[in-house]
Amino acid sequence: MPSIIPGFVYSLFAALVVGVILVSACSVATSTIRADAEKQQLRNIDEYVAAQSLALLSHGGAGEQNLTQFLDVPYQVGNQRFWITITNGSSAALVQSGFGVDVLSSQIQVEIPSKVAASGSFVSGSGRPVLQCHFENGIASLMLTQE
Repeated sequence: MPSIIPGFVYSLFAALVVGVILVSACSVATSTIRADAEKQQLRNIDEYVAAQSLALLSHGGAGEQNLTQFLDVPYQVGNQRFWITITNGSSAALVQSGFGVDVLSSQIQVEIPSKVAASGSFVSGSGRPVLQCHFENGIASLMLTQE
């Protein structure tokens, strides 16, 4: 009879170890899926900003007018705040973004396929982003600011 108790304890311990391994593996898989989804949502926001930029450029291209567009972006992506900048790259304007409140190196960037002078940044959680488009002497400029 004494040999049954140690066998039972070893089996219980082995089942506990296997359970911990399974829970850990599921936790890692869930966090990886969540991170990929948050990164995809941030890419979608960048593509939305680029599309709104092109829409402003196409509406104002006929005359020398100034246009303003309030952008609908979420307060956070997942549980994280994010930032967006519009800058001029070597060949075209770029919409760049990343997580956090400090504008650091971009994690995601989307190209605006138009010749335009672009500048400005937005940090989520401190108002709505405003995209302004100005035309002067046939040259378009985009500026991203906060409300």
